[in-house]
Amino acid sequence: MTERIALDLPDGRVLDVQVSGPADGTLIIWHHGTPGCSYQGREKQRILHSRGVRYASYSRAGAAGSTRNEGRTVADVAADMAAIADHLGADRFLTGGQSGGGPHALATGAGLPDRVLAVLAVCSVKPYVGQPDFLDGMGPDNVEEFTLALQGEAAVMPFLQKERAGILGADAEGVIRTLDNLLPDVDRAVLSSEVGEDIIRNLQGGVQELYGWCDDDLAFTKEWGFELEEIRVPTYLWQGSADLMVPFHHGEWLAAHIPGVVPHLEQGEGHLSIQVRLFEQMVDEILAHLPR
Repeated sequence: MTERIALDLPDGRVLDVQVSGPADGTLIIWHHGTPGCSYQGREKQRILHSRGVRYASYSRAGAAGSTRNEGRTVADVAADMAAIADHLGADRFLTGGQSGGGPHALATGAGLPDRVLAVLAVCSVKPYVGQPDFLDGMGPDNVEEFTLALQGEAAVMPFLQKERAGILGADAEGVIRTLDNLLPDVDRAVLSSEVGEDIIRNLQGGVQELYGWCDDDLAFTKEWGFELEEIRVPTYLWQGSADLMVPFHHGEWLAAHIPGVVPHLEQGEGHLSIQVRLFEQMVDEILAHLPR
């Protein structure tokens, strides 16, 4: 059973949160991609629940069900994660995120070092500031999106509205058409499975309201609000060489700049396939950090 919570935050905002799994299990808070929402995929639930993990997800500020936090930085997410953990009675917890959720998982580890047991970052973008090759190797749609984001909200919103129309109401084939130049063959295959159905539902929930998507893009193209060198908790990084949404060199750069990180730079895996095929391995690796 999945419980849905409209969580009141100390600053007056509301955060859309979903929780499933054993109430007495160690908590993991998961950060969705960009765009995305709190929807929990069935396979991810099965894997986490079978290991006794309590699974919390949320919609980032500005996405459907969560109040916008205009001008937010990536680092601002840590306070929201502390509020989720407090509400669920978890002094310490695991955290992870994929794609646009990756930087937010890293920020949670950096911002809450006394509470986060371990961080899992999957297909995470690297910082934009100071990285002139940030867009190299991305599919044309992502290049256009980030180029517009650099010009601000008014410039990027029409692009997001156009993409939203191609995602809402679409089946797997429709999503593949919309994301055509961002999907290698290994990722196309994933979208025809049950996991693909759940990825699509998460995407569709993530574009119901566009401010979450927009504010993610804006946050990625400015200073994140923390330094990677501040991360002092065990961190695990996964990246696929065939990824057209977040190119392989992003993972390579993060692997070289996060203190003590354990990198998994996987040949032949895409942005979606790595999350599907290797998620059990990812989870088992971070579970090693549970208190005995």
